[in-house]
Amino acid sequence: MSIGALDATKAYGRVASLGNSLGKADEAGSVGTGNSGFGAMVENLVGGTADRLRTAEAASAKQVAGKGDLIDVVTAIGAAETALDTMVAVRDRVVGAYTDIMRMQI
Repeated sequence: MSIGALDATKAYGRVASLGNSLGKADEAGSVGTGNSGFGAMVENLVGGTADRLRTAEAASAKQVAGKGDLIDVVTAIGAAETALDTMVAVRDRVVGAYTDIMRMQI
């Protein structure tokens, strides 16, 4: 599977919109404390994806119980699918970068 530049840019935009808490941590001046950077971004990505999956599950359960709206279910599932696709794309890129680094000769 090949990820083009446009796909990567879209994925980055989705990731950036997921975690407002990462931006708040940077504004608070926590740069260099280990709470910001790539690890925090990945943590926010995983947390945001899990939250979106839970929201989609809750919306589906409401619809099955007859208390929810179908449009809310479709919207929640679409957001969860997008978040999961983004997370898989980031994972694939990280694994690819790791294998490239491991193949480098010292």
